[in-house]
Amino acid sequence: MFLALKELKKEKLRSGLMIAMIVLISYLIFILTSLALGLARENTAAINQWGAQRIALNSTANTDLRQSFLTQQQVGKLSQKEALIGETSVVAKASGHKQLSATFIGLKSHQFIAQNLKLAGGRPVRHAYEVVADDSLKRAGYHLNSQLKLNDTAQKFTIVGFTKNAKLNISPIIYGQLTTWQSLRNMVNGPVGSAIVSKDSHYKTTQKGVKVYSKQQVINKLPGYTAQNMTFMLMIGFLMVISLIIIAVFLYILTMQKLPNYAVLRVQGIPSKVLVGATISQSVLLVLSGLAIGALLTAITAIIMPAAVPMAFDLTILGAVGVGLLIMALLGGLIPVRSVLNVDPISVIGG
Repeated sequence: MFLALKELKKEKLRSGLMIAMIVLISYLIFILTSLALGLARENTAAINQWGAQRIALNSTANTDLRQSFLTQQQVGKLSQKEALIGETSVVAKASGHKQLSATFIGLKSHQFIAQNLKLAGGRPVRHAYEVVADDSLKRAGYHLNSQLKLNDTAQKFTIVGFTKNAKLNISPIIYGQLTTWQSLRNMVNGPVGSAIVSKDSHYKTTQKGVKVYSKQQVINKLPGYTAQNMTFMLMIGFLMVISLIIIAVFLYILTMQKLPNYAVLRVQGIPSKVLVGATISQSVLLVLSGLAIGALLTAITAIIMPAAVPMAFDLTILGAVGVGLLIMALLGGLIPVRSVLNVDPISVIGG
């Protein structure tokens, strides 16, 4: 460690350049990880907010909530742990506001999803043509008692409350009554809902034409969810490999330049393990410095980032990413070790 600190102090420019590279890589990885987390949460925020464990859909709906329709016979009698919902895509329209794509979720007021819905302002839905909206509609200029139209309906709906984290597939949710969902889908005398949501992890049904899925199975089938997560994972993985290559190349070049110094130390009787320890310690110190600055920049970004940007900063996950980068640094630091172990004082000094 002593030799590593002395080398870093002496080679300020080279050390600074390497730290700068690590800062840029770590900051990019932290931001990409936060963006991946944010987008994933906006895809699944509502389902997680409901406390869903099992979700029953029409067996022919291909695990797609939008394509599922259940009849009253298929729904049957529900316990207090189950709730019937209706889901459909809508376009919210209001004078003086831009059209906004949203997801309408119809609920029954006596069932647990409606009962447990946490409001950030206003009150629950009590009457027809009343809705509770995700608070992102506030940023679009809506407020309590604002009126809007959904799709081509002639009737206006009044916003009586706002709730947080009400998003499904990145689309803000507008909660209303289940009868309103039937009206929006023109199914007044047909299906009574899209899905049965249960907070019982052992929920089953024997109704014909109904299949029960785990929450994760339904989430994985959300349009673009799996592809989006895989894309970010590949990007982060490639950046990890790039960081390994950069650290290894920098350390190899620095090590080769210091071989004469190592040769002199070997002649003086310094053990090889001390020189190897100095090389590895140097890589760890460089990466830790870069990670600390990258983490600081990420914290500043989290503070100044607008709420409209779908980013989530999870200390546990970001910490794991930081540990991954540190492991990559250790692997990169091992690459030039062979040159240190095989240094020949006579050939190096004599050359």
